[in-house]
Amino acid sequence: MVDAKDVPLSPAQRSKIRRLAAPVPPQPGEEAGELNIVPYLDIIMNIIVFIIATISVTFMTTIDTEAPSAGGGATTRQRSKALNLSAWVTAEGIALKTSSGNIATGCGNIGPGITVPKRASGDHDFVELARCARELKTQNERFENETQLTITANPDVEYQIIINVIDAMRKDSVGALFPDIRFGVAR
Repeated sequence: MVDAKDVPLSPAQRSKIRRLAAPVPPQPGEEAGELNIVPYLDIIMNIIVFIIATISVTFMTTIDTEAPSAGGGATTRQRSKALNLSAWVTAEGIALKTSSGNIATGCGNIGPGITVPKRASGDHDFVELARCARELKTQNERFENETQLTITANPDVEYQIIINVIDAMRKDSVGALFPDIRFGVAR
């Protein structure tokens, strides 16, 4: 008996094998093949990581404030007997002003000068600032309910100093001072 491996293939059989083994070009509707989405997913993942990192930093550095109001009307008339405390942060120190006028050095009375000058070491005195704010708040019983402070700073003042002024003016060891902080614009 003859083994099937030893039988030679006919030319028709060899032709059929070659035809079936040859690569077939895609049909007109199949030209695109599979879509490679790996590069697209890489870009999307990078964007997501960037957004998450940005959002966490943004929420950690916010301070709730209100813009200073322009004009007057009823709000100006209502606050005419109020303290209307404002702080001007400069390179020389911190000047406080009320509706009665500028607070003199030492926070004793109305007068010219920087209310809380820098210490001899060259640092702003935030403890003295808080003490002065408490003294102003307790001078008159009308001022006990005052909560608003407007802060204005010179352009050469560091951001950290402004934050320290806000912290000193919001509360002291006795309690709340001026928690409603607003930012003023230098004119």
